[in-house]
Amino acid sequence: MVRRGCRFLAATACAIPIHFFLSTRMASVVQTLTERGLLRPPPFLPTNMMYETLMGSVAYGVSGDTSDRDVYGFAIPPREHLFPHLAGEIAGFGTPRPRFENFQVHHVRDPDALAGKGCEYDFSVYSISRYFTLCLECNPNMIDSLFTPQDCVLHLTRVGSLVRERRQLFLHKGVWTRFKSYAYGQLHKLRTKNPEGKRRQLLEQFGFDVKYAYHVVRLLYECEQLLQHGDLDLRRDREHLKAIRRGDVPEEEIRRWAAEKERHLEALAARSALPDQPAEPAVRRLLLECLEEHYGSLDKVVARPDAAVDTLRQIADLMDRYRQLTQSSERVPSDQSDVVAVEEIAPPSTDSSPEA
Repeated sequence: MVRRGCRFLAATACAIPIHFFLSTRMASVVQTLTERGLLRPPPFLPTNMMYETLMGSVAYGVSGDTSDRDVYGFAIPPREHLFPHLAGEIAGFGTPRPRFENFQVHHVRDPDALAGKGCEYDFSVYSISRYFTLCLECNPNMIDSLFTPQDCVLHLTRVGSLVRERRQLFLHKGVWTRFKSYAYGQLHKLRTKNPEGKRRQLLEQFGFDVKYAYHVVRLLYECEQLLQHGDLDLRRDREHLKAIRRGDVPEEEIRRWAAEKERHLEALAARSALPDQPAEPAVRRLLLECLEEHYGSLDKVVARPDAAVDTLRQIADLMDRYRQLTQSSERVPSDQSDVVAVEEIAPPSTDSSPEA
């Protein structure tokens, strides 16, 4: 019975909002390692993590080895980090107070993980505002972190759930230029990068760095999915990516594939249904919703120009309608203009009695 229940949850998880399952907070890896003395982040960070997810080869489905774990996520810092005026700071005057933007640390060893085998963590944790900005810029790593498979999610709060559920808000046609730039940066490193350690062994074994090659193909595949479907399955093309990592695909074939894919994506970007520009107002509303979920009401802290803009737009629409009515009445002969104006502007009469 337990196994049947597990299969049912796995089958239906995609159709149910993530926060449906969040009866309690999932443990934060940052908090756990901090409490064990293995990690030393900023003091506020461990209890304010909103989202943590595995990235790297595990997320892309090309490796089952979890001994090296790349963890991405975001946190909400104290209010004065996002709204410095609350701490008395005046824009443009004096020395700005330090503000949290990101916490990055590598090679954090947990000797007790994996039943005593141990594992090593690399952490990239961002302030929620910085995370949103990078996602809105279609930074490939940040976009990937929004679309990781559910089995890679390590820690998820209500705020993290809101962001994952509305991740399509961050997408626009800029994914093509950003992902292409990252992909061709990796392609350039196939021969020019001077590798060390394991990467040097790859170069000596295969004649080129197969890890850079696999990232080229992965990034272009991901861009194709985003442009065509507005969605992303990080493991869709894992068999092709595994073959590249094994050295089964020659460098010349990879370069030829990339050139053909670039031409295809150029045409795909032109007809993609993604918005031409970032949806900054919608993302800003999502950011404020997340902050209020965490802090409580921000009515006394931040202005909401969207409401004022909407009101002004409604006034402008009413003025345009009035102007159109006025112009139409001016085109009617003078002996009928008063009648037409009354008929168009005044509400219909409910008096059914005949005229005298």
